[in-house]
Amino acid sequence: MLSVFKDLIRYNIEFAIGVFLVGLITVFALLSFFSPYPPNEIYVVFPDQPPSPEFWFGTNSRGQDMFWNLSFAFRNTLTFGLIVAVLSRIISITVGLLAGYMGGWVDRVLMFFSDIFVAIPIFPILILFYFVFRGDLTTYSLALVMAALGWPFDARLIRSVALGLRHREFTRHAVFAGMAPARIMFQEHLPYVMPIVFSTAMANMIWSIGFEVTLGVLGFTNINNPTIGTTLYWANNHSAMVVGTWWWIIVPVILIVLTFLGLFLLAVSMNEYIDPRSRLRRMGGQ
Repeated sequence: MLSVFKDLIRYNIEFAIGVFLVGLITVFALLSFFSPYPPNEIYVVFPDQPPSPEFWFGTNSRGQDMFWNLSFAFRNTLTFGLIVAVLSRIISITVGLLAGYMGGWVDRVLMFFSDIFVAIPIFPILILFYFVFRGDLTTYSLALVMAALGWPFDARLIRSVALGLRHREFTRHAVFAGMAPARIMFQEHLPYVMPIVFSTAMANMIWSIGFEVTLGVLGFTNINNPTIGTTLYWANNHSAMVVGTWWWIIVPVILIVLTFLGLFLLAVSMNEYIDPRSRLRRMGGQ
């Protein structure tokens, strides 16, 4: 994987830009561990101050330093997206490899359940969970729900690769050598689908963070937990654009756009790396 990373950094400018943007936002999120203010405290600074050398991102109407408040918000939002991506990758890898390798009735059953999850309207389900759990709906419980809903498309993609690997010569040799199916899938086949796993993980983070921001803006999450969505919720609740505190909306929107752009460039770069012709063309081959 280190050689893949080096090749992408060297030959793919989009990947390098994506790494820079995501790395920049990640460093900003990690600064929250050094914040002089608790994340949920209000009126710790003078409210409605525009960006200045003292307050780089200004302050909001709740008396919070936007720089430190947004660092907490991005830490929580990125953590949420990462949890969803990891858990849904575990499900999609397991279902995709199992369906592709086993075939037959196992494949049909797994793809039947995959089709059911594809047909489920996600947004109404998430709103339903909010009204059912209310105060008990934490970032982690919402991440579990999102992960349970975000795997079917990627599982089908992994299955399509596993179907081809099942008939490869090295798979037959592994079967003749007496390797267990689980060992064949996760030791022999998994390395071939890892580029797909990483590219879909980036796309899944964009998808899950987008839903989190949407739910937060509408107030369908824990509004006292600082995230990008709840930051925009409070900005809208205090009519930020009307009263002139534009930085309360503009700054988080710019930062989340940079985050989405970085993740998108990483996903596109990995998709291009999967295609041998595109990879060879990037490296100067014919």
